[in-house]
Order: sequence, then structure tokens, then C-alpha cells
Amino acid sequence: MSAFQNVTVVGAGAWGTALAATARRAGRTTRLYARETEVAEAVNAGKGNPVFLKDIELPDGIQANSDLGAAVAEAEVVILVVPAQFLRATAADLAALLSPEIPVVLAAKGIEQGSLKLMSEVAEETLPDNPIAVLSGPSFAAEVARALPAALTLANTDETLGKRLIDTLTSPMFRLYQSTDLVGAEIGGAVKNVLAIACGIVEGRGLGDNARAALITRGLAEMVRLGLAKGATRETMMGLAGLGDLVLTCNAMQSRNFSFGHALGRGKSPDEILAERVAVTEGVTSAVSVTELARKLAVEMPLCDAVHAIVHEGRDIDTAMTMLMARPLTFE
Repeated sequence: MSAFQNVTVVGAGAWGTALAATARRAGRTTRLYARETEVAEAVNAGKGNPVFLKDIELPDGIQANSDLGAAVAEAEVVILVVPAQFLRATAADLAALLSPEIPVVLAAKGIEQGSLKLMSEVAEETLPDNPIAVLSGPSFAAEVARALPAALTLANTDETLGKRLIDTLTSPMFRLYQSTDLVGAEIGGAVKNVLAIACGIVEGRGLGDNARAALITRGLAEMVRLGLAKGATRETMMGLAGLGDLVLTCNAMQSRNFSFGHALGRGKSPDEILAERVAVTEGVTSAVSVTELARKLAVEMPLCDAVHAIVHEGRDIDTAMTMLMARPLTFE
């Protein structure tokens, strides 16, 4: 079957805007829902997204709208790119607007607080009649918006639909690999944000490259344990949506989570850092839901526990590091 021609991206943050640019470069009629009217007006005036993606030129032809109903009226595919903790409310709004055959691609990375549900589980509750897919992998929004090379995972259970979605979004610099493992794609995307805060702390504290390499490696082990306990496959955890995204996010100041941790390591408080930011730092909320889900599933995640303690319980960084290094010795 042919690619879908009409794509609507719901959420005009940095990643949503980058995905709208990607869909447009793939030749699709592309609409972008922006809650902020100034963002919609700027995009329509050819001035890019000055709030969330400054100084990046977008391809011509993206139609931005601050009316959700108008934005999705002609959509054949909806890409949902709102922060994880707002996904349920936005999906509930979409439920009254979308026909049941319209697939919804989830591009938010996180686990819902309270319910501890993955984004696909939230979508299945709020959009029970719409096919659901998950888009995840190593992808800084600014680089994707500039059409620099990127490869991601597109996961859904209907392989025929998955192929259509991949054909819809693929362009010369944007490559998608198909998977049927939604859980693995989502666990990787949620956990890596927490681990990126830890790596930022290591960098900001000047603890060295050895410490960061150890943290990434042992963090991957935590990610795999949680993914397997939730029903993911090890292959997904070792792919783009797991290891790939982890490596990217844990090694660059472009990552909001890494830079958040870096500022923590330099002595700033979580509240001070967040007060300076416009965009959401997903790892802050994911630290809560990831560690709660791990406890529920009886999975040990000491690194994620340490991040949670530092960010939400005020634990001293040096104390947290000492506790991690003093853990009982064991087999790898």
C-alpha cells in the first residue's frame, strides 16, 4: 500500500517541529498543532519556531494551527508529540476528533506518573479504536530539523501498517527501522532520560570518563532488566531505541537531561535549573515513574534510584556516589 499523504503533528515543541519538518521533506501535506499561538503564527510566516527551536529554518509548506480540531480535520496519520505527562489529556481530546482508522504515532518518551503506564498503554485506553505505533531512537530535534542524518525505530504490531508509516516519513536523511516491540521502544526512551541526568552529573562533577563509561554500561543493564520484566525483547534494548538512544543522550549537552544533570553536578538545585527552562526535561518526571515501576516489578535499578534521590529527595551527590560504590560486589 502507498504512503499516507496527510500528516498532522500534535505538539509544536522542538521534537514535534522537527518531525513536522521531516514529514514535509518526505513530500507530505503537513499540519502542525501548536498550543502557543505565537508559535503557529511564526511557523506560518516562515520564521520557524522561535520559542522551542530557535535559529533553524523549516521547509516551506508546514501549515500550523492553534485549533486542534482544524489541525487534525484532514489527517490520515497523527503524530502525537506532547510531554509524557500530558499525553492522556491530549489523547482524550483527540478521541472525539479522529476516525477509528487513523493511526496515531507516539513520539513522547516517558512513563505516566501514578498509573505507571507506558505511553502506548495510555493511548490504548484513551484511543481504543485507533492503531498505535511508537517512534523512538537517537534523535536530537535540532539535528533532525536541519535534515542531518538520523535513524530511529518505528514499532507497532501491524507490520503492513508499519511499512506504510515508514514509507510516509522516510526521506534521504531520515531512516526508520521496523519493529513489533512497542514495550522495548518505550522502556528505552523513558529510562535513557534518567540515566542521562546521571551522566550529566558525572560530567558536571568532574568525575571522569571512566565513571561515565561505567555508568552507561551498568545503566544499560538496568534498562534491559526493566524492559525484560515488562515484556520487551533484549534485541530492542540493544538497538536504536535502547542502546542507541542511551549513547546519544548520555554524551552531549544538546540533551536537556544531560545538561540538567551537568548543572546539578556544578551545584545548582533542581528548582533553579527548571526555572530557567522553557522545554520539559522528561528525565525529571521519569525518575519518579521509572523507579516506581521498577519496585512494582521487583527490578533492581540502583543508578535510577540514585538519580531519583538526588533530584526529588535532596540527597547529596557525593553521598549518592559513595553509596553506589559501596554496593556489594557481584558478577556482571
